[in-house]
Amino acid sequence: MRTLFLTNTLTKNKELFVPVHEGHVGMYVCGPTVYGDAHLGHARPGVTYDVLFKLLRHLGYKVRYVRNITDVGHLEHDADEGEDKIGKKARLEQLEPMEVVQNYTFRYHEAMRLLNVAPPSIEPRASGHIIEQIETIKKILEAGYAYISNGSVYFDVEKYNEKHHYGVLSGRNLNDTLEGTRTLDGQSDKKAPYDFALWKKAEPEHIMHWPSPWGEGFPGWHLECSVMGEKYLGEEFDIHGGGMDLMFPHHECEIAQNVAWRGTRGVRYWVHNNMITINGQKMGKSLGNFITLPELFSGSHPKLDQAYSPMTVRFFILQAHYRGTLDFSNEALQAAEKALKRVMQTYKDLVALAKANGVILSEAQDGYKNVILSEAQDGYKNVILSEAKDLPYGELPSAIAPDTCPADSAEIKAIFEGVYDALCDDLNTPVALSRIFEAVRIINSAKSGASKLNRGDLETLVQIFDDIVFGVLGLRDESAGEGGKSQEVVSGLMDMVLEERAKAKAAKDWALSDAIRDHLKALGITVKDTKDGTEWTLE
Repeated sequence: MRTLFLTNTLTKNKELFVPVHEGHVGMYVCGPTVYGDAHLGHARPGVTYDVLFKLLRHLGYKVRYVRNITDVGHLEHDADEGEDKIGKKARLEQLEPMEVVQNYTFRYHEAMRLLNVAPPSIEPRASGHIIEQIETIKKILEAGYAYISNGSVYFDVEKYNEKHHYGVLSGRNLNDTLEGTRTLDGQSDKKAPYDFALWKKAEPEHIMHWPSPWGEGFPGWHLECSVMGEKYLGEEFDIHGGGMDLMFPHHECEIAQNVAWRGTRGVRYWVHNNMITINGQKMGKSLGNFITLPELFSGSHPKLDQAYSPMTVRFFILQAHYRGTLDFSNEALQAAEKALKRVMQTYKDLVALAKANGVILSEAQDGYKNVILSEAQDGYKNVILSEAKDLPYGELPSAIAPDTCPADSAEIKAIFEGVYDALCDDLNTPVALSRIFEAVRIINSAKSGASKLNRGDLETLVQIFDDIVFGVLGLRDESAGEGGKSQEVVSGLMDMVLEERAKAKAAKDWALSDAIRDHLKALGITVKDTKDGTEWTLE
């Protein structure tokens, strides 16, 4: 099994990944609070931890992936005043809160499906674990790290900090926390402004509330993840993921809760993705740059020049390292769109290269079409290819990362190993993609006749696409969906036209070559001659 390194926010170091239980991985990722449509900020962790999930499986681990749904209508950021976002939405739309929850949970799932983000193994809801949260609060009270105040229960941060470090994850100390906390001039039920709610008394206007030993109320923001993480993954599990904005206070509070009630932090590797900015600014509704995923896919937001497909968005996210800031712009999305089309076309060209040398298509298992090369020309013999598989949503690739590379070419061997080295080095997707584009260059060279690919090289290139591009990275050929057959026909006709143009150029019939190019341009098709061959785009 290949080794994996992850940056652990807790230690601030890149560490060798060693699971709690050999061959098994428990991973928990903070999911959405469902009161509105998923936005760009949801897309990044969705794609990031989807790739990590698929990579772990590809490396041979059995993975239990838990991603929660927050649906209890808590007051975020632990303020004593504020608004219940789910309750507010329910009033605006004149719905029951759980109708709001159900609607936006469905819409979140649909957005993730379009992004080809696989569903988690378990997706628990906070509202389904109220009893467990109440029992956990009792344990924290018994341990002396919480107090009751006016029907609410608060975590005593100062008491906890006497024996433990509140701020171990974020690198803060209590004085830093105090300086960044707004006091409430005696209006708060808290002993200190940095104390956070474990249970909050429900005011009359608060719609979502449950009975408890301390009165009608609702659990605090941080408690659900501690409770559900332990329930489904155990007292100690491997990976806890989420956005960097959750590191403090949310994940810091999780650690404090875990230590307070059971004496352990509970998580080995804390992994955080960075945020998405828009033209260098933090995304926010007040700035008018808050873009939901339905708006992005439809192009309906005023800051968008066009609609961007889900796979374009996914490719765009993969182009940056998950720990770096990712800046959204129309130009960046358009560049991602072109790059993605090039990758998908290259795979078709790769399969076409094989078919041109005696390919026999057989019916395949598991949805794959096996391409078997017969005793054929140019050294292609008995090579098995698999067409790009568009897996039904929820079905995951099952291929295990090979220990050896079948390629004969040193260059292709280097690409193969480079892809795995990048992904296993803290999920470095941009470097992995750069290696894949090296493969694109080689395939285009073979397509143009400038070079040859032998059996082992061909097998390896196909394996890179099937296992990594379509598998771990989760990219799909969107043209293979609705209208895919038409696209296939168009691509085939374009290959014929460009072949005739190539013949004309070879014969130095420049008039015919230019006439073909100009006629295609009049039809909205741009032809571009590159060092790797001829490319075309439909404007």
